[in-house]
Amino acid sequence: MTTALVAALGGAIVAWHYHQLGLTLTHYDARGHLVVARRIIDSITPGWQQVGAVWLPLPHLLNAIPVQIDLFYRTGASGVAISIAAFAIAAGAISWIVLSLTGSATAAAAGAAVFALNPNVLYLQSTPMTEPLLLATTTVAVAMSIEWCRTDPKVCATAVSGVLAGANERTAAADEPGAGLDEAGAGLRVPGLQTCHVGWAFALACLTRYEAWPVTASALMAAAWTRWRRGQPLSSAACDVAAIALYPAIAVAGFTIFSRVVIGEWFVGGGFFVPENKALDSPLVAAAEIGWGARMLSGGPLVWAGAGGGALALGFGLLIRRRADALLALSLLAMAALPWAAFVKGHPFRIRYMVPLMAFEAVGAGMAAGLPPDRRVRAACAIAVLAIAGCELRPLDASAPMAVEAQWDRPNAPVRERVTACLGGRAPGEKIMASMGSLGHYMQEASRSGLAIRDFLHEGNGDIWLAAIEHPRPFAAWILIEEKAEGGDMLAHIARERPVFLEGYERMCEGAGLALYRRREDGRSQ
Repeated sequence: MTTALVAALGGAIVAWHYHQLGLTLTHYDARGHLVVARRIIDSITPGWQQVGAVWLPLPHLLNAIPVQIDLFYRTGASGVAISIAAFAIAAGAISWIVLSLTGSATAAAAGAAVFALNPNVLYLQSTPMTEPLLLATTTVAVAMSIEWCRTDPKVCATAVSGVLAGANERTAAADEPGAGLDEAGAGLRVPGLQTCHVGWAFALACLTRYEAWPVTASALMAAAWTRWRRGQPLSSAACDVAAIALYPAIAVAGFTIFSRVVIGEWFVGGGFFVPENKALDSPLVAAAEIGWGARMLSGGPLVWAGAGGGALALGFGLLIRRRADALLALSLLAMAALPWAAFVKGHPFRIRYMVPLMAFEAVGAGMAAGLPPDRRVRAACAIAVLAIAGCELRPLDASAPMAVEAQWDRPNAPVRERVTACLGGRAPGEKIMASMGSLGHYMQEASRSGLAIRDFLHEGNGDIWLAAIEHPRPFAAWILIEEKAEGGDMLAHIARERPVFLEGYERMCEGAGLALYRRREDGRSQ
């Protein structure tokens, strides 16, 4: 609990720092997430369908009510509050994982520091992005699965509260060799963790971001291995793990059915980027890009510390029966599977996709410091990890790779204001047709000029949108098109393929790749 509280306080201070720098909403996805949460109620067609089926729903459902307040929507404050809370939970859970697997409080503190001092992690937790919630849900789920492997799942108890407190409020006695380890190798015992608790934790993670899906699969396989290595029959262990797997499986199945109902596809796996990555069809190049990104985010020494701890966890988990649960920590590395697959398909490189790997790096660094058997060696390793973190990490570094990447679109914002000014002559009730998939960030920007989501006609409006694509004049007085980014949005492609699409509209103004058209009352084009 102490780790989480300190992280929450530090996270709030850093979030205010980035707010003062005007960087809270510079990333276009930060604004896009606010728009999806807001449109559930603020829309031409409000309702559950507005949750969407490209991004997973949990972050937007959590923010759906707070973001209806204009102040929270325009500043992103409610989304930032969720991110700070998630950051604090993740820091506490990382400490919990390391302490559970090593029994070393100093190693747990070192691992948490590697995570909590990373400027790229700190920047993301200062925004309404969804990565902090991913880190919180996955690390908590993995920590809970480690504890579950050490308990009888048939024992019925009800309390899960206090797990972070039990994980972090350890005395110095925990640093004695083997302290807190029972004959099965358990570092901590947290009573009350039933199958349903762990299952719900993984289900929530799987409803946050897609990176949680391979993490969940890896963790459940490691849990089955752990229980089998500790003497439970394999068939029985598989049945127990299957009971956990049922929860995330239902969550994923429910989302795919929702996607089919809302957009007509079971899963949206492409069509929203132009394949331009040099790793296209090259798995080794994609893996190299992930490794390079991890080094840029934290520095080579910390990457090696994390990798070293991961290697120790792998060896201990495979070779030492009472340490089999160390394999569960490796499941966090599975967050690399999604960006790797995306890069192989040609998705543009984004260093943001490697930020979730900082949780694995932190756990690995903590385990590298906590697994040596001698107490003095453990203390020296923990000090070394902290020293490396102090040298490599600058918590308030606005030039950190993630903060720099988030500002790619920043120069375009003032130019887009000229387009917004053209909408000043818009009559009340007139709708602006625009693709939310490409211009969601602009819709949030325009809220500062008084435009609401319900002023826009977009893909989330279902049949109205489909009808407007065929004949926009009856539905939209204005059409806003992104003409340049990634070859232009869907409306740009339609206008090129069917010039008749813009018949009866005149081009009013343009800027930063945007083109604004207004419907002519005489029906002629200009």
